[in-house]
Amino acid sequence: MNDEVTVIDNKERHRYEARLGGELAGVLTYTVEDGVAVLPHTGVEPRFEGRGIGGRLAKAALDDAREAGLKVAPWCPFIAAYIEKNPEYRDLVAPGA
Repeated sequence: MNDEVTVIDNKERHRYEARLGGELAGVLTYTVEDGVAVLPHTGVEPRFEGRGIGGRLAKAALDDAREAGLKVAPWCPFIAAYIEKNPEYRDLVAPGA
């Protein structure tokens, strides 16, 4: 089995998708409003949990937000925790988010 995780931004569906061996393993949903990427939900399929897929999704979304000059509103508890563990992303959090 191919253990390579790939993450893409499915702009049409407003979500990042992580695939493992061609299967959809997890998603991170988002909307962009007034220069802020709102990140309400991250989910990983139960059979793929524990492989760092949520972290890969979080990193992709946060890196893309930085590149696009966006702030983020980490409504998803997983994303908020990821930012706490990775302080290099704290500057992206929108005031009051």
